[in-house]
Amino acid sequence: MVTLTALESELLALAGSVPDPELPVLTLHELGVVRAVHVRDADSVEVELTPTYTGCPAIEAMSVDIERVLHDHGVREVTVRTVLAPAWSTDDITDEGRRKLREFGIAPPRATTPTAAGPVAVGLGPTRTLDATAGPGTPAATALTGAAAEGAEAEPVGPVEPVRCPHCGSADTELLSRFSSTACKALRRCVDCREPFDHFKEL
Repeated sequence: MVTLTALESELLALAGSVPDPELPVLTLHELGVVRAVHVRDADSVEVELTPTYTGCPAIEAMSVDIERVLHDHGVREVTVRTVLAPAWSTDDITDEGRRKLREFGIAPPRATTPTAAGPVAVGLGPTRTLDATAGPGTPAATALTGAAAEGAEAEPVGPVEPVRCPHCGSADTELLSRFSSTACKALRRCVDCREPFDHFKEL
């Protein structure tokens, strides 16, 4: 006989198997937005879903798709509850999800450094993402100098993980637009292979 915990695990896997409506190459599990499934009784299930950001327009489509999948599995009553805390982070994307993004031609988000609770300082850095420790005269150093000359605040001193081109793997890429097809992606171009690509921005 299936125990309650096993049933919740099964339903969680089903809810997590739903493709993301904006990035169908990823499932909701790989995106990291399905937080939990609670079985209330034999015919009632509650799913906790965290949007990638407050006001995400895809949250309604996600909820409808989760309800459909669980209804098809025989669950009569499905409630999808939006949970905002803890907030979603790009660190919640699984390794498999990052691999799929790269194969799909989207640069996955870089790993973020945990910060203490409270206000978060935001620095405006250069649009090029070569290693910031490069010597004078290199493209990276030139990009940093150009940013400073334009009055932009440089990123913190020290190695900065570059946004790598998902097509050729080059670390020399440049920002074309801070927003792409969706608010969570930026549009970049590889300086080496000249191919444009989306970058899933870090949150």
